[in-house]
Amino acid sequence: MLKRKQISTNFIYFFGALGGLLFGYDTGVISGAMLFIGKELGIKTGSFEDGFITASVLLGAIIGAAIIGPMSDKFGRKKLLLFSSIIFFIGALGSGIGITYIMLVSSRILLGIAVGAASALIPTYLAELSPADKRGGVGTLFQLMIMTGIFLAYVSNEWLSPNGWLGLDQNVGWHWMLGLAAIPAALLFIGGLSLPESPRFLVKKGKIDEAKNVLLTMNKDEKLVEEEMHDIKLQAGIPSGGFKELFGPMSRPVLIMALGLAIFQQVMGANTVLYYAPKIFISAGFSEQFALQSHIAIGLFNVIVTAIAVKIMDKIDRKKMLTYGAIGMGTSLLTMSTAMLLLKAGNGNLGSWICVIALALYIAFFSATWGPVMWVMIGEAFPLNIRGLGNSFGAVINWTANFAVSQSFPMLLIAFTPMHAVNAEGQGIAKLFIIYGILCFVAIWFIAKFTMETRNKSLESIEAGLRSRAHAKGYTDK
Repeated sequence: MLKRKQISTNFIYFFGALGGLLFGYDTGVISGAMLFIGKELGIKTGSFEDGFITASVLLGAIIGAAIIGPMSDKFGRKKLLLFSSIIFFIGALGSGIGITYIMLVSSRILLGIAVGAASALIPTYLAELSPADKRGGVGTLFQLMIMTGIFLAYVSNEWLSPNGWLGLDQNVGWHWMLGLAAIPAALLFIGGLSLPESPRFLVKKGKIDEAKNVLLTMNKDEKLVEEEMHDIKLQAGIPSGGFKELFGPMSRPVLIMALGLAIFQQVMGANTVLYYAPKIFISAGFSEQFALQSHIAIGLFNVIVTAIAVKIMDKIDRKKMLTYGAIGMGTSLLTMSTAMLLLKAGNGNLGSWICVIALALYIAFFSATWGPVMWVMIGEAFPLNIRGLGNSFGAVINWTANFAVSQSFPMLLIAFTPMHAVNAEGQGIAKLFIIYGILCFVAIWFIAKFTMETRNKSLESIEAGLRSRAHAKGYTDK
């Protein structure tokens, strides 16, 4: 057997998931930066240009998610992770330097390509590295990194704002907010050089000894590793598939599940809340500075909640977590919306604080359930011969829904905002979030009908179950 330098599993998991930090920072930082970008570049609030600065990253993410899966099946997970870090670095620098609208949007589309690539690639990579009894927790590290990145984005938004700790000019601070993402991008590239390749990919390429060494690094139980290697070899012998196999009868249950989870995660409003939280606070009667500072507190709270999710992910069924999360998210949104509808000029104290608490609970439920569980389930459920393609499909659908919701939010807000009403914008936000809240409860029906349980099952046993189900219905592999 070939010998290779042993690497700490914590090192592997940390740098394997680090792309999530860039994902979170680059999508979260725009919420604070947008308070100042429009003033410098002369962009009208609520215009198409205003929404597209946020949505440009999402458009790039659709492209990145679409191309990364098939490429990772061909070139390997590690090489594409390194390539994504380079794109992250270039996009972050371009966004920070951007002095015109076109330059800013172009850089953020490039940045989005890396974000989309990370969203499709990292859950697959982590799922293929981790043992079955730890896969949920390890997969949730990706969401923990996302929430940590969002928290760091909130900190930079406050510190670099005109009234923040550093007190930078509003036409300078937002450039630094966006450009700082280049630092973790460089760290991801440096750390990524030492990461192992996915053992599943190595087996498909005939590198059996190297694959076994990687598995032994991640799991010291040689008997379990031998059993896992046997199963991997059997399924790696199945020729790589394409769209025919992705949309075929064997993969159809996973495809439907991935489609629904990816869409519901977005239409329940999670990322819209994250992107526009400062505007929500201001509409609830708080100052701009309070909005940025409270954003930090919520960001830290959600990092803590997600860290707890890492610990419990492999102790509670995935379907139960999704169901409880949808109930909590829907209830929180409807509570926040009711409080905002009842707000009147001068009585903001109680109602405003109800909005803050409800919003914090909403994001906490998302961070503990739908945020990580969706990516974990999509990352582990597709068969090996189309896993990269399947994860790309799920990520593309997710980012397309994210783009649609985020791009439409400013325009829908104007449409739902009553003319000449007290706290008019707040009422518009409340009406929109009632819709998102109702969709949270619709998601519960989807979970019950179309999702399958994957907790504590090996990737190979999940695939074997799909194959047996297809054969029982009269379908064959041909």
